[in-house]
Amino acid sequence: MAEEEMDGPNLERRDSEAKRNIENSNNVPFYRIVLTGGPCGGKTTALSRVSNYLRERGFEVVMAPEAFTILASNGMSMAFFGTEGMDEIIQSTILDVQLSLESGIENILKARGTPAVLLCDRGAMDGMAYMGRDRFQNLVEEKGKDFTELREGRYNAVFHMVTAAEGAEDYYTLENNEARSEPPELARELDQKTQAAWAGHPRLFILDNSTDFEGKLQKLVEAIAKLVGLPTNLSRSTAKFLLKSPPDLDNFTVDYHVFTVDKVYVSSQSSTTANSFYTDEYSFVRKRTHVLKDGSTAGSVYGATYVQETSDGHVVEKKRIISKREYVASLKQRDLSRHEVRQKRISFLYKHQSFNIHIYEKPIEGLCILHAQVDGEDNINLPPFLDIERRLTKSRDDAKLGAYAVSLINKDEPK
Repeated sequence: MAEEEMDGPNLERRDSEAKRNIENSNNVPFYRIVLTGGPCGGKTTALSRVSNYLRERGFEVVMAPEAFTILASNGMSMAFFGTEGMDEIIQSTILDVQLSLESGIENILKARGTPAVLLCDRGAMDGMAYMGRDRFQNLVEEKGKDFTELREGRYNAVFHMVTAAEGAEDYYTLENNEARSEPPELARELDQKTQAAWAGHPRLFILDNSTDFEGKLQKLVEAIAKLVGLPTNLSRSTAKFLLKSPPDLDNFTVDYHVFTVDKVYVSSQSSTTANSFYTDEYSFVRKRTHVLKDGSTAGSVYGATYVQETSDGHVVEKKRIISKREYVASLKQRDLSRHEVRQKRISFLYKHQSFNIHIYEKPIEGLCILHAQVDGEDNINLPPFLDIERRLTKSRDDAKLGAYAVSLINKDEPK
């Protein structure tokens, strides 16, 4: 009788704290970050350094181990690849393991209900370096996954650690990784292919060997600190240049990806007067659509960004990957004092640096700005196939040429 009463329809069942935390996880910061790169790029050391850094500053951190290493360290030998067609079977299994591990760990972290970071030792796109684009894309789509979403909508950022075989040859060794056996020439080739696999991700960072290894790690830590909203000595991660005209894609000597970006500023409930440390606060949602070279589209990804400008001139950005449903819902809160902004963007890699060209289509046309990834030393190898007018400065140009400024509707314009 007692058991029947306990199972009766009137019994109120209360969800556990963990389940409630998962249901409310959109209100708690969560970041999924990939560390990838060529063999002997420093990933193992970097993962340890970054995880300790974040934990010391209040984040829950769990690492998703490299799926290939899990298999290779538990009995799968390179001899398996001697069976015809085995490479596709293994890469398919690696992808399944990778995605399952990431999703499971994400669930665990969100159940904690505190700010968290999932550090991924390689990510879902790394398999493309070993299969080629067409075969890997077919593999992804056979699993019912969207190729564009997998590359651009799953991870908040991707950090590529360039192999020591490229620029630090004296330090190239595989002694600390029994699952790897690549000679330096193959390491360089795989490094380039891995970079190409991730090209097009909106926050792809290339960490080369232009400094010593400690300097390489410091750049990584500071870039991740900025990404998650922690104080950092990194004053900026991009430099901007005004182009004289839209580029001719026929002149490009490197591969590139084209996107359309629709950016909508949303009304904010916050007030800068409540905290005098911030001089301005605003937020926007973004739809980013991949455009193929034949003009057709290949899927969209969505994001939300919250921006705070401090009284001492710093800008803090907090970015979040959102669903299409969240994006559409946010459009109902559009800031009517601002235009929707549409840009054509061209993304490419040149000499281990990530570049993006923003070509405005709405509310103005023809303005072209090159965004270049920079390191602490501000070293930039500008592509010779672009016609650059001048470098932009924050104090002089952001108030006129930044998307936030361009979006503002003049009082005599229709809303």
